[in-house]
Amino acid sequence: MLSSTVLANPTSENIVAQKIHNFKRSGQPWIEIDLSDQHLFAWEGKNQIFSAVISSGKPETPTYSGIYTIQRKYPQDRMRGDDYDIPDVPSVIYFDRGYALHGAYWHNNFGTPVSHGCINLPVNNAQWLFDWTTIGTPVVIHQ
Repeated sequence: MLSSTVLANPTSENIVAQKIHNFKRSGQPWIEIDLSDQHLFAWEGKNQIFSAVISSGKPETPTYSGIYTIQRKYPQDRMRGDDYDIPDVPSVIYFDRGYALHGAYWHNNFGTPVSHGCINLPVNNAQWLFDWTTIGTPVVIHQ
């Protein structure tokens, strides 16, 4: 008999939980993004030093869970896709290919998934995060 229940991948959840445990023990700066409650947390080891409400990807353009690192940063960048072209996006922090943490001046729907997969933050929070992060800062995204 086939079951209609779909279970989350316990291996992936265990890996994320272990990474979070390791980062908390390390004392190093790292970022946690909880997609289920649309929040970002900045940590130094086990000490949470910052939090912000975010907007992640819509169901049709999701933000993917995973463990990433900051790859590059730009004070401003132009973001383009099939149905958008946004100039002067502030405090852009790329963590996976074209996916980034960045300020969003074009909406105020934080707490609701509205993006094309990026992590949108209020502009002032994005600036704080931009100033705090360095290339290589870990980013953990989970449900």
